[in-house]
Amino acid sequence: MKPSFKTMCRTVFAVALASAGAAMAADAPAKLPALHVDATRVTVAGLSSGAYMATQAQMAYPDVFHGAALVAGGPYGCAGGKLDVALGSCMKGTPAPDVAALAKSARERAGKGEIGPLGALAHTRIYALHGAQDALVAPVVGHASAGFYEALRKGDPALAGMTIVDDGDRAFAHNLPVGVAGDDCGKSVAPYLGHCGFDAAGAIFAQLYGKPGKQADKAAGEIRPFDQDAYRTDGKDAFLASTGYVYLPPDCLAGKPCGVMVALHGCKQNADAVGQAFVADAGFNRWADVYDVAVLYPQTRAVFAPLNPQACWDWWGYSGEGYDSRAGVQLTWLTNALVGMGVPRPH
Repeated sequence: MKPSFKTMCRTVFAVALASAGAAMAADAPAKLPALHVDATRVTVAGLSSGAYMATQAQMAYPDVFHGAALVAGGPYGCAGGKLDVALGSCMKGTPAPDVAALAKSARERAGKGEIGPLGALAHTRIYALHGAQDALVAPVVGHASAGFYEALRKGDPALAGMTIVDDGDRAFAHNLPVGVAGDDCGKSVAPYLGHCGFDAAGAIFAQLYGKPGKQADKAAGEIRPFDQDAYRTDGKDAFLASTGYVYLPPDCLAGKPCGVMVALHGCKQNADAVGQAFVADAGFNRWADVYDVAVLYPQTRAVFAPLNPQACWDWWGYSGEGYDSRAGVQLTWLTNALVGMGVPRPH
């Protein structure tokens, strides 16, 4: 018996739908690759809101992040969950952040288990880089990002081995300097990579990992997209884009021991706003090849409820209470992603 016309149409539609679904699945970003990770070589770096997020990540999980580079950001806990404080003291520096009080608060929070054990900071490396011409985040705030760690070290002899570098005398604006010279070093314009003739990415790697050999002319590894939604905690929205990126050096792809650096973009610097400029052109990838360090580039998204139209990382509380603690939805997402790469889950 021949099938009816209606049955044939249903069959054709089902086949077409299955083919479309298969094509979409093939194009969809995969999960992060599991690497042979050297857990002692996991660090975090960030620009602007990414710098604030970087210090939150390290303070929440000091047993995971053994170094932090903070570019044009301020001290941990600065905003205290208040947007007006974030826009005032934590950006304009009026009044300047009270690093002694912030360090005291961090000790109390560590005692409650809200953030990680401060003893894990004993041998950490901190690099605070901020431009003397920064008109968005005042130099006094940038100095406070290093001053916070100095206050922690001063108050605890067990932290005497911390390495803290405050690099704030360079002439650049609110951007991440790159090694090529140009006319935008003193400006803060998209994609916020200032052509200053100073390779900030190289300085960050040197400060966090030590001095390496010669950098190659171009990166030899792979930039891969990955599915960020796969790492939500209990399905909770972390206010991130659906797609993030990871850079994989050749040796990491070959299964050799590999470090991991999390590189956090600034506000209005996510892929939706500037494409892959930060991912491909910030300068991290070529150094990643030299150091055998994979670079994770998580991506935020702009939202209006809660209010975050510039796609900033949460450093004032838009994602909910505990945003800068181990309960923070973006921080728990980040640890899930790192575990997916082979980093041990924090204790």
